[in-house]
Amino acid sequence: MGRTPCCDKKGLKKGPWTPEEDELLVAYIKKNGHGSWRSLPKLAGLLRCGKSCRLRWTNYLRPDIKRGPFTLEEEKLVIQLHGILGNRTVTEYSVCSEALLG
Repeated sequence: MGRTPCCDKKGLKKGPWTPEEDELLVAYIKKNGHGSWRSLPKLAGLLRCGKSCRLRWTNYLRPDIKRGPFTLEEEKLVIQLHGILGNRTVTEYSVCSEALLG
């Protein structure tokens, strides 16, 4: 017994996102918020599945994503937190991530 598929995948586009698709997704989310990722693609006029839209937004398009290299202070903080937390689980990674954002 498996999980329900995220979409029926018929007629959906795969592969790299175009700048036009990015613009549609950003414009829709700015106007309406993301709400239900499953229904968002159709409402935004995209031929993508909800999971693809969610990942594109979360990993590439969110305006609060910090890009570029770490600052010297951030690098020192990562090394300090690694010294305290060591090589552990995702939970500790989340602590490190929150410390960098805060």
